[in-house]
Amino acid sequence: MNRIKKLLLVVLLSSVAGVTSFAQNINKTDVKSIMKRVADWQIANPNKDAEHDDLDWTHAALYMGMVDWADLTEKEDSDSTYYKWLLRIGQRNHFQVGKRMYHADFIAVGQPFIDLYIKYGNKKMIAPVMARANWIVDNPAETTLELDYRKSETLDRWSWCDALFMAPPVYAKLYALTQNKKYLDFMNKEYKVTYDFLYDKDELLFYRDWRYFDKKEANGKKVFWGRGNGWVLGGLAEILQVLPKEESSYDFYKQLFVTLATRVAELQSPDGYWHASLLDPASYPSPETSATGFIVYALAYGVNEGLLDKASFMPVIEKGWKALVDAVEPDGKLGYVQPIGADPRKVTREMTEVYGVGAFLLAGCQIYKMIN
Repeated sequence: MNRIKKLLLVVLLSSVAGVTSFAQNINKTDVKSIMKRVADWQIANPNKDAEHDDLDWTHAALYMGMVDWADLTEKEDSDSTYYKWLLRIGQRNHFQVGKRMYHADFIAVGQPFIDLYIKYGNKKMIAPVMARANWIVDNPAETTLELDYRKSETLDRWSWCDALFMAPPVYAKLYALTQNKKYLDFMNKEYKVTYDFLYDKDELLFYRDWRYFDKKEANGKKVFWGRGNGWVLGGLAEILQVLPKEESSYDFYKQLFVTLATRVAELQSPDGYWHASLLDPASYPSPETSATGFIVYALAYGVNEGLLDKASFMPVIEKGWKALVDAVEPDGKLGYVQPIGADPRKVTREMTEVYGVGAFLLAGCQIYKMIN
């Protein structure tokens, strides 16, 4: 029996009865209520870190969750509050992307801006990100994937796994919008280079970057970052939402999504969270909601789209969502968000970050969608 079939057996924790219990235990009113609390708290308590401004990757992840939440509230409640909030951010920044030309983190904000363009049709919303993408496609970076923070050019390509959330969906969305193959060809080429470099075909997980190839956790296991693999899964969900199924590369992303989702599902901790270190959670016992949020988002999306088996994954999704809800304070503050950084580290309930809120809202919108 091959590895994937074994993993599927591990994940197969329940039958249709487990699916039924999800609808009984989680209802739309509660899901919507807690999403509103979390979204409203974040808007009332903006990130004031000068190093991470409106156009930073941290906020890009927040806006992506807010776009889904804004769409839900507008369609169901005729409430345009959250779209207006997103528009104000875009307008005061003239819908620009970040300063560094190649760096994946500085084009990530283009994803929600493309979504706003699709909704409103104002070319000013898409012109900057399209100009940046066009320049990169026409002038691709030629540098090693061996990341070295002392050499900024090593960040010009997708040399760390979370870059696969930040940049590839921009090119997928531009391709879906324009049907110009240059965006798809560029994404496919660069994604597969990163995949070949950072994906461990034995553990079926992504290293954060090449510096972790030979590192070991306290228990002797390899080092795989929870949020890093959550970033990859979330990015795959974004790509699959817009990439036409008839495209030849669709099956690559689909199979990678299913394989990674299946592997990550078996690594969920008994408390429902995915911890900072996937293979040595005991050394990092704190809950971690940004990893958990992105993973729950991706798994719920996979079930909603029929990519993942409902009976197998619903118990994992339910446990993960309940863990996320438990991390929300009465005022709506989401806690246990691992701070910015490459390494797994201790996380406390007081810690929050905007990208954790984005992940929570992405997950919540998919949870809401799956409840009848």
